Amino acid sequence: MSSCKRVVLIPDGFADDPVPSLNGKTPMEAALTPTLDTLAPKAALGRSFNVPDGMTPGSDVATLSVLGYDPTESYTGRAPLEAAAQNLELGPNDWAFRCNLVCVEGGVMRDFSAGHISTEEAVALLAEINADVAPRWAKIAPEIGGSIEFFPGVGYRNLMIFRPDSDSTAAPFDATTQTAPPHDYADRSILDVLPQGKGGAALRRLMELCAERLAASETNKRRVERGELPATQCWLWGQGTRPRLVPFAEKFGFGPGAMITAVDLLRGIARNLGWEILEVPGATGYVDTDYAAKGRAAAAALDRFDVVCVHVEAPDEAGHEGDAEKKVAALEAIDRLTLPPILEKLRTFENWRLLISPDHPTPVAIKTHSRGAVPWAVVGSDVVGDGFATYDETTGAASNRVFERGADLAELFLKGNLQ
Repeated sequence: MSSCKRVVLIPDGFADDPVPSLNGKTPMEAALTPTLDTLAPKAALGRSFNVPDGMTPGSDVATLSVLGYDPTESYTGRAPLEAAAQNLELGPNDWAFRCNLVCVEGGVMRDFSAGHISTEEAVALLAEINADVAPRWAKIAPEIGGSIEFFPGVGYRNLMIFRPDSDSTAAPFDATTQTAPPHDYADRSILDVLPQGKGGAALRRLMELCAERLAASETNKRRVERGELPATQCWLWGQGTRPRLVPFAEKFGFGPGAMITAVDLLRGIARNLGWEILEVPGATGYVDTDYAAKGRAAAAALDRFDVVCVHVEAPDEAGHEGDAEKKVAALEAIDRLTLPPILEKLRTFENWRLLISPDHPTPVAIKTHSRGAVPWAVVGSDVVGDGFATYDETTGAASNRVFERGADLAELFLKGNLQ
């Protein structure tokens, strides 16, 4: 389709399982979504598997699939993608690690976001770590050498970068280096999921010293005085080297593209694709985000860009909290506030398409990501609908449109025939 305007809407963690408190319905089924209900009969509906076997289910892997990239070929780790969002250049032997500010109490992961600590507080805490702990890396890990530095991101989501003494230095980490996403261990013991494998001992020593520094921090003391959770640990995970992503325009033959998100991971993916990142005031990466502002920003962007991706983190955060009602509310807000301005603008163009797809499920029952299938819907000026009454996990499972490799759906959406 020439001169086609395309929008990809990613409601992160949208998909779920039946929830007892919702009368056995999934949050998608329980939510009041008149916009999606109107679109459903006109949409091509199906399901896709966005996380290849053997890969950890997460937005890093799954979003690459949604945008048409096979993670088995292009993925090098989550943290390197987030580093790109901050314009942090990685050398050929540099390693980036995601650093969550978390609250661990009694060896249990009390909260993987340290009570959704503010960005301002995270900046202050990491400044203390950089001043006090990072300079001691040479003594912490004499067997590794090099240097480390912590970089604040958004809220609890931050980075640590290791740089070797020279490009000829042997890699201190490799495929045997094992770390764990903290959100996978909510309310569970961390003792068996601390860093292991090559370089694991040095990472554990570093985390211990960070914990000591954080325990003495005045920022944390003030949080406790206010009845808030302290950030007790710098949790290191998601490590990797610089990404291997072909620019979007080179891969698919059209552009330009734009990304709307409040999450550094998606910003980093966009930067690696050669897309522009559009900042939206009020976008928070949490359930209090400005859903309407995201919709308006996407609509306005279509005047300048051929493809616009709108990422909404809120359903995923609600899933991690195990809060079904909060997840339902997020879905209803997307339907009521984000979608309408996008659709109104798209319909002013002769050729247009809209893909709505979660990246992965985040079931409230388990409070973390899963590898299962996600339902997707595509509507557009050239799309013949499958006639389903609703768009949800049940209709996705009933469709014969199945993509075992999620990136194949993106290929079809971007360039294929959906009649």
